[in-house]
Amino acid sequence: MVPTGQTPPAFVRLAAHPLRWRLLTELAASDYRVRELVHLLGQPQNLISYHLRLLRGGGLVTAHRSSFDARDSYYHLDLERCAQALTAAGLALHPALRVDPAPPPSTTAELQPRVLFTCTGNSARSPIAEALLRHRTGGHIRVTSAGSHPKPRIHPQAVRVLREHYGIDLAGQRPRHLDTVTHHRFDHLISLCDKVREVRAEFAGHPRQIHWSIPDPATTSDIGSAITRDNDQAATSEAESAATSDNDQASYSAFRETAAEIDTRIRYLLPVLVQATSLEIEP
Repeated sequence: MVPTGQTPPAFVRLAAHPLRWRLLTELAASDYRVRELVHLLGQPQNLISYHLRLLRGGGLVTAHRSSFDARDSYYHLDLERCAQALTAAGLALHPALRVDPAPPPSTTAELQPRVLFTCTGNSARSPIAEALLRHRTGGHIRVTSAGSHPKPRIHPQAVRVLREHYGIDLAGQRPRHLDTVTHHRFDHLISLCDKVREVRAEFAGHPRQIHWSIPDPATTSDIGSAITRDNDQAATSEAESAATSDNDQASYSAFRETAAEIDTRIRYLLPVLVQATSLEIEP
């Protein structure tokens, strides 16, 4: 009998199952709905759902309702949590098995992946992703963003968060329409919005498609503004000012959290971009 103290770490027990490992592998590349995982893995939906539930219970996978169709949910692998769990598992085996973070990958003029980020309005999520990827690579990756229904301007909270937390100035950037970039060739097409993922724009070269299901941070601001307007007649000027301040803070927090999530995803995307491009140019 194996002593209780030598029970394998939770991450090892979860990841060791062949089907759960395949789920982790697929979700490491992109967010997916259950029916898409059923198709990719060729297993019954009830079996896929069962193992997804175990992975969610272990804190490795999260899920939220699709903004395109509330009957659907997107599943996302928390790579940061996986990295922590993998490190803990190594240390549980031997103190020398510490997994140190990999150094940022470098690119050259001959090795520049071309990346397009998309969302509906190109006013928040996709320009944030574009700016953060360019910032983290020193401009050595060719990156742009666009939207299916672009807004008149970049959301002011996106501009503020990037300026205050990342030292990035977006003030002069304007949203672009998808139609303005479809003639360009991209290696990777990354959608950050469930709605824009359903827009089947045609691109030359068949770029690798990745989906990041990230809620729109602007909805917090829109809801708060609507509440303030509905109560305009009944509220005093002092109460209106307080409500506006609260709404502004909630909106700012939502954008800060969204930028942090996108930044984390980009950190884990960088090695994938460089590896994929290296494989493509190898003889």
